[in-house]
Amino acid sequence: MVHQRALRSCLFLLLSLSFLAHWSAPAMAGETYQLIGRISYGEKGFSRDNPPLILLQGMKNPFAAHTRADPAGDFKFKKLRPDMFTLIVYVAFAGEHRQTVEVSPGLADSKKRVFVEVAFQPNRSRKTLQEVSSSQLSVSVKAIKELEKAFKRLEKRDREGAVAHLKKSVEISPQFIEGWNTLGTMAYQSGKYELAERYFREALEHDPESYAPMVNLGGALLSQGKIRESLPWNMAAVESRPDDALAHSQVGLSYYYLGRYREAEEHLKQAVALDPGHFSYPQLPLADIYLRNQDLKSAVRELEHFLMLHPDAEQAATVKRQVEIIYSQAGRKTVPGTP
Repeated sequence: MVHQRALRSCLFLLLSLSFLAHWSAPAMAGETYQLIGRISYGEKGFSRDNPPLILLQGMKNPFAAHTRADPAGDFKFKKLRPDMFTLIVYVAFAGEHRQTVEVSPGLADSKKRVFVEVAFQPNRSRKTLQEVSSSQLSVSVKAIKELEKAFKRLEKRDREGAVAHLKKSVEISPQFIEGWNTLGTMAYQSGKYELAERYFREALEHDPESYAPMVNLGGALLSQGKIRESLPWNMAAVESRPDDALAHSQVGLSYYYLGRYREAEEHLKQAVALDPGHFSYPQLPLADIYLRNQDLKSAVRELEHFLMLHPDAEQAATVKRQVEIIYSQAGRKTVPGTP
């Protein structure tokens, strides 16, 4: 018989780390990689005169970069440090697509290249992209320029310089939501969750329906253990953007920590479907839910999926041990593919 209580205890420890570990795990000094991507399209392609804009935002460490895809849909980022990134593909008049990409030694080839395929959904988030609140129309050009300077600082990994420009941007235009939201995101990355919460709330004071600070506030509250308070914000985010993995993952985590496992499973499965490699690691709480239901096959499936996607994650060794325990109890000695 598998010792499910012990397994669940280990998984719960992993879960307590999973939502935060991607911010704090140190990058490997001196090692840089290339991220090479290709965009594929469903119903529409794109004009040679209007190639997709590709944005890359660091998740563990403050970083931002951008490029354009070529006519074949190919793009490349160079000299990236190991990290998890949000990759955003934007096509004018079509929409945007977001997904998590991970750059790490275990996912790179011998030439330190990581490859990613982006299946672009033309109408994704189109409505949200086209809507601009009246308060944002009044943002000063000077404030916008300060934001641009902040992102240039982030490209050079100058966190302090970026924060200085962001603070100046919201001093010039206090209603500048993107400035407040970016300050909140950087505070969150630094582990300053209360400060992040204040920045996100300030943004929402100027536009209560603004998606980015809404979903980010839900995450900041989760990270402070304010689970019940986080749920309404995360639910509002799902209602606003039902195709965003982050919103579903955070709703799933809120329900999970409240012991509402059926609802948690529904949203965590949706998060995996939308973005399998998502930085919140939805496979881990899903595996724990399946263990609670004595569904060992599904639990192992989620844990192995996690290991395939995140071989260099801080939790990988412990997750692998848990899979080995389950297999050994079932008469198998090792995780398939393990030497």
